[in-house]
Amino acid sequence: MIFEDSRLVAFVDDDDALREANVQALQLAGYDVRPFASAEAALKAIDADFAGVVVSDIRMPGMDGRQLFRRLHELDADLPVLLITGHGDIAEAVQAMHEGAYDFLAKPYPTERLVHGVSRAIEKRRLVLANRQLQALAAREEPASPLLGSSAIMERLRSTIRQVAGSDVDVLIEGETGVGKEVVARALHAASPRRRQPFVALNCAALPEAMIESELFGHELGAFSGAMRKRVGRIESADRGTLFLDEVESMPLPVQGKLLRVIEEREITPLGANEVRNVNLRVLASSKGDLGEAVGRGEFRADLFYRLNALRIRVPALRDRREDAPVLFGHFLAEAARRFRRETPAISDAVRRRLLEHDWPGNVRELNHFALQVALGFERPDGPEPARGAGEGSLPERVDTFEAQLIQDALTEVRGDVRAALEVLKIPRKTFYDKLRRHGIDIDAFRSGGKLVA
Repeated sequence: MIFEDSRLVAFVDDDDALREANVQALQLAGYDVRPFASAEAALKAIDADFAGVVVSDIRMPGMDGRQLFRRLHELDADLPVLLITGHGDIAEAVQAMHEGAYDFLAKPYPTERLVHGVSRAIEKRRLVLANRQLQALAAREEPASPLLGSSAIMERLRSTIRQVAGSDVDVLIEGETGVGKEVVARALHAASPRRRQPFVALNCAALPEAMIESELFGHELGAFSGAMRKRVGRIESADRGTLFLDEVESMPLPVQGKLLRVIEEREITPLGANEVRNVNLRVLASSKGDLGEAVGRGEFRADLFYRLNALRIRVPALRDRREDAPVLFGHFLAEAARRFRRETPAISDAVRRRLLEHDWPGNVRELNHFALQVALGFERPDGPEPARGAGEGSLPERVDTFEAQLIQDALTEVRGDVRAALEVLKIPRKTFYDKLRRHGIDIDAFRSGGKLVA
């Protein structure tokens, strides 16, 4: 499943007692630990899809920890490896970090330091794998079909489109703003026998009432003041193809009557013309509201509604298929990156949370705009910027940096709820507030929608 959390740790150490003690400490912290007595044994169990992180002692017989890191780095350069060092091995560990190792722990180290280091490494690994999943899922979808998603509701929608496409009957497409009604209309056309003929889309809400008849039916030279030349209307332009009337509920009532004749008789009379012209077309109409309710309010003709309502397709809101948001986002993000000739950015934790928690009132259109913002680097996580320099400075300074980041991450996750943060961090309240003061962390920055009870 996309964005699935992993708490997997491979722990490599030839010292049985130390290995057992560290494994127990990590297990008590909630991690799934796989112990290995040698680097060779670990290599046999770890591949490029390993969902966790690796902690390894440097000094071991046979293949040592630094050699193990290099082999793992060749396997997957993004796999976090934490090295355990004795006093004399620190220089080696620092050199390994320059080569790409994630971190090192100098013996003797407190259990909290090990847990904190693993926690940060796990978070990095999860974000890397989430980004890979997004790209892989988007690549597996049919390039010709923008109706992405593996939810049951989208499977039914695609099945309905396949069944309806070849029937050549008129279809009413309903759904909220931004769900992709025109995408569905184009998919119906592309899968129909008319696919090699024109697809003509007309947004009824975007046309002034004075122009809509001319746009739909066309006009002859001199048909009205300003008609300096003949104009072929959108309906006639769709001859032998598909006419898509977007937001048909916005069409004025007088024009609805003329459209009804087109649908019933498949013929038009341009403004100023004396002859009737036959048209061979399929009509697809969309509405962002319930047309039946519009009929009840007297805003839409009942006879036109019943003609358009031969088949009705409802396009789901994104909140009703929330599990599809990640793959849709991955598709839009890759498209935006290609469009602006940029590298596809990694998915940050703040972006991940928004994808899974936001209701997306603007639906797929809003998600697309969000992907564009992320691709251009305009989207920023809520709350303060993460601590910098995690790989620099003395060991105590780096421990403080990790601790501050861990507290910030917990507060971001629980949106500043102190009780929830204490449960995540598993520390006493007094210790929590002492650490906030020491690290200069303002808890109010993590709260949204008013103060939370502390």
